[in-house]
Amino acid sequence: MQDSVHCLVQFLESYRGRDKVIRTLCYGSQLVGGILSRKADADASSPNLGKSLLLFSDQLSHCRTVLRLFDDLAMLAYSQSYGFGAKERDGILRCISVLANVADQLYYPCEHVAWAADAHLVRVKSDRWWLFSTVLWGTSLLLGILRSLRVMTLLKRKLGKCDQDGSSRCQIHRQMRAELLSILRAMTDLSNAIHWMPPGFLWAGKFPAWLVGLMGTISSVVGLIEVNAENYDGKGSTE
Repeated sequence: MQDSVHCLVQFLESYRGRDKVIRTLCYGSQLVGGILSRKADADASSPNLGKSLLLFSDQLSHCRTVLRLFDDLAMLAYSQSYGFGAKERDGILRCISVLANVADQLYYPCEHVAWAADAHLVRVKSDRWWLFSTVLWGTSLLLGILRSLRVMTLLKRKLGKCDQDGSSRCQIHRQMRAELLSILRAMTDLSNAIHWMPPGFLWAGKFPAWLVGLMGTISSVVGLIEVNAENYDGKGSTE
Protein backbone atom coordinates (compact mmCIF):
# COMPACT_ATOMS: atom_id res chain seq x y z
CA MET A 1 0.00 0.00 0.00
CA GLN A 2 2.79 2.38 0.95
CA ASP A 3 4.65 1.59 -2.27
CA SER A 4 1.51 2.35 -4.31
CA VAL A 5 1.07 5.70 -2.59
CA HIS A 6 4.74 6.50 -3.15
CA CYS A 7 4.45 5.68 -6.86
CA LEU A 8 1.32 7.81 -7.15
CA VAL A 9 3.03 10.75 -5.44
CA GLN A 10 6.03 10.45 -7.76
CA PHE A 11 3.68 10.30 -10.76
CA LEU A 12 1.80 13.40 -9.65
CA GLU A 13 5.03 15.30 -9.00
CA SER A 14 5.98 15.01 -12.66
CA TYR A 15 4.37 17.43 -15.10
CA ARG A 16 3.44 14.68 -17.53
CA GLY A 17 1.91 12.51 -14.82
CA ARG A 18 -0.08 15.34 -13.28
CA ASP A 19 -1.39 16.41 -16.68
CA LYS A 20 -2.59 12.88 -17.45
CA VAL A 21 -4.36 12.60 -14.09
CA ILE A 22 -6.02 16.02 -14.56
CA ARG A 23 -7.05 15.02 -18.08
CA THR A 24 -8.59 11.77 -16.85
CA LEU A 25 -10.50 13.58 -14.11
CA CYS A 26 -11.60 16.26 -16.58
CA TYR A 27 -13.12 13.86 -19.09
CA GLY A 28 -14.37 11.48 -16.41
CA SER A 29 -16.25 14.34 -14.76
CA GLN A 30 -17.69 15.32 -18.13
CA LEU A 31 -18.81 11.75 -18.76
CA VAL A 32 -20.55 11.35 -15.39
CA GLY A 33 -21.80 14.93 -15.39
CA GLY A 34 -23.29 14.55 -18.84
CA ILE A 35 -25.15 11.40 -17.86
CA LEU A 36 -26.44 12.89 -14.59
CA SER A 37 -27.49 16.11 -16.33
CA ARG A 38 -29.69 14.15 -18.72
CA LYS A 39 -31.33 12.36 -15.80
CA ALA A 40 -31.77 15.65 -13.92
CA ASP A 41 -33.47 17.23 -16.94
CA ALA A 42 -35.98 14.40 -16.89
CA ASP A 43 -36.55 14.77 -13.16
CA ALA A 44 -36.51 18.47 -12.20
CA SER A 45 -36.90 17.63 -8.50
CA SER A 46 -33.51 15.88 -8.29
CA PRO A 47 -30.39 17.89 -7.36
CA ASN A 48 -28.33 18.56 -10.46
CA LEU A 49 -24.95 17.14 -9.49
CA GLY A 50 -24.31 16.71 -13.19
CA LYS A 51 -24.03 20.45 -13.82
CA SER A 52 -21.54 20.78 -10.97
CA LEU A 53 -19.40 18.02 -12.47
CA LEU A 54 -19.55 19.69 -15.89
CA LEU A 55 -18.41 22.97 -14.33
CA PHE A 56 -15.60 21.09 -12.56
CA SER A 57 -14.61 19.56 -15.89
CA ASP A 58 -14.50 23.01 -17.50
CA GLN A 59 -12.21 24.30 -14.77
CA LEU A 60 -9.83 21.35 -15.16
CA SER A 61 -9.78 21.89 -18.93
CA HIS A 62 -8.94 25.56 -18.38
CA CYS A 63 -6.18 24.50 -15.97
CA ARG A 64 -4.60 22.30 -18.65
CA THR A 65 -4.84 25.13 -21.20
CA VAL A 66 -2.93 27.45 -18.86
CA LEU A 67 -0.29 24.82 -18.13
CA ARG A 68 0.27 24.34 -21.87
CA LEU A 69 1.49 27.95 -22.05
CA PHE A 70 4.86 26.53 -21.04
CA ASP A 71 5.02 23.60 -23.48
CA ASP A 72 6.38 25.49 -26.51
CA LEU A 73 10.05 25.21 -25.59
CA ALA A 74 9.80 21.50 -24.81
CA MET A 75 8.11 20.90 -28.18
CA LEU A 76 10.70 23.06 -29.94
CA ALA A 77 13.54 21.11 -28.33
CA TYR A 78 11.98 17.84 -29.46
CA SER A 79 11.43 19.14 -33.00
CA GLN A 80 15.04 20.31 -33.20
CA SER A 81 16.37 17.00 -31.90
CA TYR A 82 14.34 15.10 -34.50
CA GLY A 83 15.08 17.57 -37.28
CA PHE A 84 14.24 16.09 -40.65
CA GLY A 85 14.46 12.56 -39.32
CA ALA A 86 17.93 11.74 -40.58
CA LYS A 87 18.09 8.75 -38.22
CA GLU A 88 14.76 7.40 -39.49
CA ARG A 89 15.34 4.58 -41.97
CA ASP A 90 11.88 4.67 -43.55
CA GLY A 91 11.18 7.70 -45.73
CA ILE A 92 7.42 7.59 -45.20
CA LEU A 93 7.82 7.57 -41.43
CA ARG A 94 10.24 10.47 -41.73
CA CYS A 95 7.80 12.61 -43.71
CA ILE A 96 4.86 11.82 -41.42
CA SER A 97 6.86 12.56 -38.29
CA VAL A 98 8.18 15.88 -39.60
CA LEU A 99 4.69 17.01 -40.60
CA ALA A 100 3.32 15.96 -37.21
CA ASN A 101 6.05 17.94 -35.44
CA VAL A 102 5.19 21.02 -37.50
CA ALA A 103 1.49 20.67 -36.63
CA ASP A 104 2.28 20.23 -32.94
CA GLN A 105 4.65 23.19 -32.93
CA LEU A 106 2.08 25.50 -34.54
CA TYR A 107 -0.71 24.25 -32.28
CA TYR A 108 0.66 25.84 -29.12
CA PRO A 109 0.91 29.50 -30.25
CA CYS A 110 -2.55 29.28 -31.83
CA GLU A 111 -4.02 28.00 -28.59
CA HIS A 112 -2.14 30.64 -26.60
CA VAL A 113 -3.61 33.43 -28.72
CA ALA A 114 -7.11 31.94 -28.33
CA TRP A 115 -6.66 31.73 -24.57
CA ALA A 116 -5.32 35.27 -24.39
CA ALA A 117 -8.27 36.52 -26.45
CA ASP A 118 -10.76 34.85 -24.09
CA ALA A 119 -8.91 36.37 -21.14
CA HIS A 120 -9.15 39.82 -22.84
CA LEU A 121 -5.36 40.11 -22.95
CA VAL A 122 -5.34 40.70 -26.70
CA ARG A 123 -7.96 42.34 -28.87
CA VAL A 124 -8.73 39.59 -31.36
CA LYS A 125 -11.62 37.20 -31.77
CA SER A 126 -10.82 33.89 -30.14
CA ASP A 127 -13.10 31.75 -32.36
CA ARG A 128 -10.75 31.81 -35.32
CA TRP A 129 -7.73 30.88 -33.20
CA TRP A 130 -9.57 28.06 -31.44
CA LEU A 131 -10.47 26.76 -34.89
CA PHE A 132 -6.83 26.93 -36.01
CA SER A 133 -5.68 25.06 -32.91
CA THR A 134 -8.39 22.39 -33.31
CA VAL A 135 -7.48 21.85 -36.98
CA LEU A 136 -3.80 21.51 -36.07
CA TRP A 137 -4.62 19.12 -33.24
CA GLY A 138 -6.78 17.00 -35.53
CA THR A 139 -4.07 17.04 -38.20
CA SER A 140 -1.49 15.87 -35.67
CA LEU A 141 -3.79 13.07 -34.50
CA LEU A 142 -4.45 11.93 -38.06
CA LEU A 143 -0.74 11.93 -38.83
CA GLY A 144 -0.13 9.98 -35.64
CA ILE A 145 -2.61 7.32 -36.77
CA LEU A 146 -0.93 7.10 -40.17
CA ARG A 147 2.47 6.82 -38.51
CA SER A 148 1.31 3.99 -36.24
CA LEU A 149 -0.20 2.15 -39.20
CA ARG A 150 3.08 2.49 -41.07
CA VAL A 151 5.06 1.25 -38.08
CA MET A 152 2.77 -1.76 -37.76
CA THR A 153 3.24 -2.54 -41.47
CA LEU A 154 7.02 -2.48 -41.03
CA LEU A 155 6.79 -4.60 -37.88
CA LYS A 156 4.67 -7.20 -39.70
CA ARG A 157 7.30 -7.40 -42.43
CA LYS A 158 9.98 -7.82 -39.79
CA LEU A 159 7.92 -10.47 -38.03
CA GLY A 160 7.65 -12.42 -41.27
CA LYS A 161 11.38 -13.03 -41.37
CA CYS A 162 12.26 -16.57 -40.41
CA ASP A 163 15.47 -15.67 -38.59
CA GLN A 164 13.70 -13.88 -35.72
CA ASP A 165 14.23 -15.65 -32.37
CA GLY A 166 11.62 -15.97 -29.62
CA SER A 167 12.64 -12.89 -27.66
CA SER A 168 12.71 -10.74 -30.79
CA ARG A 169 9.24 -11.90 -31.79
CA CYS A 170 7.91 -11.08 -28.31
CA GLN A 171 9.45 -7.62 -28.56
CA ILE A 172 7.83 -7.05 -31.96
CA HIS A 173 4.42 -8.18 -30.66
CA ARG A 174 4.81 -5.80 -27.71
CA GLN A 175 5.60 -2.93 -30.07
CA MET A 176 2.58 -3.78 -32.21
CA ARG A 177 0.29 -3.73 -29.15
CA ALA A 178 1.73 -0.34 -28.22
CA GLU A 179 0.94 0.99 -31.70
CA LEU A 180 -2.62 -0.37 -31.47
CA LEU A 181 -3.10 1.49 -28.20
CA SER A 182 -1.70 4.62 -29.82
CA ILE A 183 -4.20 4.29 -32.68
CA LEU A 184 -7.10 3.81 -30.26
CA ARG A 185 -6.06 6.87 -28.24
CA ALA A 186 -5.65 9.03 -31.33
CA MET A 187 -8.96 7.92 -32.87
CA THR A 188 -10.97 8.76 -29.74
CA ASP A 189 -9.29 12.16 -29.53
CA LEU A 190 -9.85 12.73 -33.25
CA SER A 191 -13.56 12.04 -32.82
CA ASN A 192 -13.70 14.86 -30.25
CA ALA A 193 -11.59 17.15 -32.42
CA ILE A 194 -14.10 16.74 -35.25
CA HIS A 195 -16.94 17.41 -32.80
CA TRP A 196 -15.34 20.78 -31.97
CA MET A 197 -15.08 21.81 -35.63
CA PRO A 198 -17.62 24.27 -37.14
CA PRO A 199 -21.14 22.83 -37.66
CA GLY A 200 -21.61 21.06 -40.97
CA PHE A 201 -18.25 19.26 -40.93
CA LEU A 202 -18.95 15.55 -40.47
CA TRP A 203 -20.43 15.13 -36.94
CA ALA A 204 -19.25 18.54 -35.67
CA GLY A 205 -21.31 19.77 -32.73
CA LYS A 206 -23.43 16.61 -32.58
CA PHE A 207 -21.82 14.86 -29.60
CA PRO A 208 -23.65 15.21 -26.27
CA ALA A 209 -21.46 16.08 -23.27
CA TRP A 210 -21.39 12.49 -22.00
CA LEU A 211 -20.12 11.15 -25.34
CA VAL A 212 -17.33 13.74 -25.46
CA GLY A 213 -16.48 12.65 -21.92
CA LEU A 214 -16.53 8.98 -22.89
CA MET A 215 -14.18 9.47 -25.85
CA GLY A 216 -11.84 11.59 -23.74
CA THR A 217 -11.92 9.13 -20.84
CA ILE A 218 -11.04 6.22 -23.11
CA SER A 219 -8.16 8.24 -24.56
CA SER A 220 -6.96 9.27 -21.11
CA VAL A 221 -7.06 5.74 -19.69
CA VAL A 222 -5.15 4.46 -22.71
CA GLY A 223 -2.59 7.21 -22.11
CA LEU A 224 -2.17 6.05 -18.51
CA ILE A 225 -1.73 2.45 -19.71
CA GLU A 226 0.95 3.61 -22.16
CA VAL A 227 2.83 5.46 -19.42
CA ASN A 228 2.68 2.39 -17.18
CA ALA A 229 3.97 0.21 -20.03
CA GLU A 230 6.83 2.64 -20.67
CA ASN A 231 7.79 2.62 -17.00
CA TYR A 232 7.65 -1.19 -16.96
CA ASP A 233 9.87 -1.44 -20.03
CA GLY A 234 12.26 1.08 -18.53
CA LYS A 235 12.60 -0.93 -15.33
CA GLY A 236 12.96 -4.15 -17.29
CA SER A 237 15.81 -2.71 -19.35
CA THR A 238 17.78 -1.67 -16.25
CA GLU A 239 17.37 -4.87 -14.31
